[in-house]
Amino acid sequence: MSADTTTARPGLDAGLRRVLVVLCTTEIISFGVLSYAFPVLLPTISARTGWSLAAITAGFSASQVVAGLVGIPVGRLLDRHGPRAIMTTGSVIAVLALVALATARSLELFIASWLLAGVAMAGVFYAPAFAALTRWYGPRRVAALTALTLFAGLASTVFAPLTAVLNDHVGWRGTYLVLAGFLAVTTVPLHLWGLRLPWPAIEHETAHTPSAVARSRPFLVLVIAMSLAAFSVYAVVINLVPLLTERGMTTTAAAVALGLGGIGQVLGRLGYARLAARTSVRTRTLLVLLVSAAVTVLLGVVPGPALLLIAGSVLAGVTRGIFTLVQATAITDRWGAVHYGQLNGLLTAPVMLTAAIAPWAGSALASWLGGFPAVFVVLGAIGVLAAALSTASVPR
Repeated sequence: MSADTTTARPGLDAGLRRVLVVLCTTEIISFGVLSYAFPVLLPTISARTGWSLAAITAGFSASQVVAGLVGIPVGRLLDRHGPRAIMTTGSVIAVLALVALATARSLELFIASWLLAGVAMAGVFYAPAFAALTRWYGPRRVAALTALTLFAGLASTVFAPLTAVLNDHVGWRGTYLVLAGFLAVTTVPLHLWGLRLPWPAIEHETAHTPSAVARSRPFLVLVIAMSLAAFSVYAVVINLVPLLTERGMTTTAAAVALGLGGIGQVLGRLGYARLAARTSVRTRTLLVLLVSAAVTVLLGVVPGPALLLIAGSVLAGVTRGIFTLVQATAITDRWGAVHYGQLNGLLTAPVMLTAAIAPWAGSALASWLGGFPAVFVVLGAIGVLAAALSTASVPR
């Protein structure tokens, strides 16, 4: 090894550590402010404005759809230019969107503000952060992605209670203004300063262009499998409390069970590196999706006792945590990291769409099927279908 290499490496490692610390910090803040503050403020917004809960939630769901669609061109820009300008711009747009939410005096302006927030989400949520770590960390990306998702998983733990306190003191409009100011002084400068590493050049081209990969059968199957799996996984999160209360648990106990599922997410992510090292991508994807489906079905058919249902919630959290990393590494595990941003954008768009309709779909299914236990059985069956399809998502 040359002297130049040995002297350059410590500087590179320091830069990589800075990038990881910055992204862990900004993902906690971005998710906390743009996602987890909303359900806390939802009842107050409805009570103070007179707008229906369904209409307000529709605006938030629409932001997820916009984020998925905007994420496609953002992915192309990421591959070419890196994350610094994109994530900094996304943070600025997020500040503007929150100010617009806080000052919206009509439901139409409120929903339009959420659409603007969706544009910001495409620039600051997981997809650009995953693309950054995938390219910068190279062979060490799994450890970096695991660390990022572990820290980002704390967003609800930090920002749900913080939002509640702010809401009690300054109301929902004041809360969004405070959060906008917090974003402005944290994520904007952190992205601008912390993502200054040179964007690594592509050392070799893959055998196929991104458009050829996107039209291939394995990619299309992967998109369908991941979208179905995401629908099942996220519908379980949203509808777990209604299921458990239907089983006789109090709302408080059901909320605790949901919170313990968050701990399960952390445990699942901690074990992902070992799982990835010992299994092939086909086996790993099939195993995770099948276990997730099995746990979902068990939650639907097991009536109790409460401790068993809580254990099921924790296991659902474990599989949910691993699923995040399975999705994050799906492109690189199959086609490498060369066109990660663009291909991951194409994968993420339908996944975010199914996640956006999951809350409504779960409630609608419950009305149609006569209760949430039957819903969970259906969600489990959808998960099994996703697992079966995933076996055909690996190119030769």
